[in-house]
Amino acid sequence: MKKQILVGLCLLAAQLTFAQESISLFNGKNLDGWVNHGEEKWFVEDGELICESGPKAEYGYLSTEKFYKDFELTLEFKQEADGNSGVFIRSTFDGTKVSGWQVEVAPPGKDTGGIYESYGRGWLIKPDPEKETVAQAPGSTEVTSWLNGVEMVHLKDEKIGEGEGAIALQIHDGGGIRVKWRNIELIPLD
Repeated sequence: MKKQILVGLCLLAAQLTFAQESISLFNGKNLDGWVNHGEEKWFVEDGELICESGPKAEYGYLSTEKFYKDFELTLEFKQEADGNSGVFIRSTFDGTKVSGWQVEVAPPGKDTGGIYESYGRGWLIKPDPEKETVAQAPGSTEVTSWLNGVEMVHLKDEKIGEGEGAIALQIHDGGGIRVKWRNIELIPLD
């Protein structure tokens, strides 16, 4: 399977100030700074953050302890099984119920880079199907997702601008899913 890399996810402030230095959200050694929501498996192996379906094959999330408002986030991922995952932004949790916005991470043709609002309005924007071939200031209301250097979607949405919360990685329910993550970097923009 071709390696998929989510090159950049940006939340841009309406009036950008000087961006701060990059913060590494994952140290490549352990899960310090992260919170596990659910019973799915999250562990570190060879410097990569791995998520796998657990015995109950339910939803699972690994979120940052800190909340972030306006930022640029970059990370790399590789799906090793044909399953759904995602990167949540400005998200809060009640057990495994997540409120926030997900940038989809899925197999080719399944809307990677699109933006979905969990327990809300559902799909806000999906990428144009031809783009999916690349896969094999406070209160910012804009989200742009990139995959392998190609802009997948750009969305302006007032409700996203009101949100603040954790960044979270998701493993979808259904079982048989395994995703590797690395180089998870964040640049605060506020």
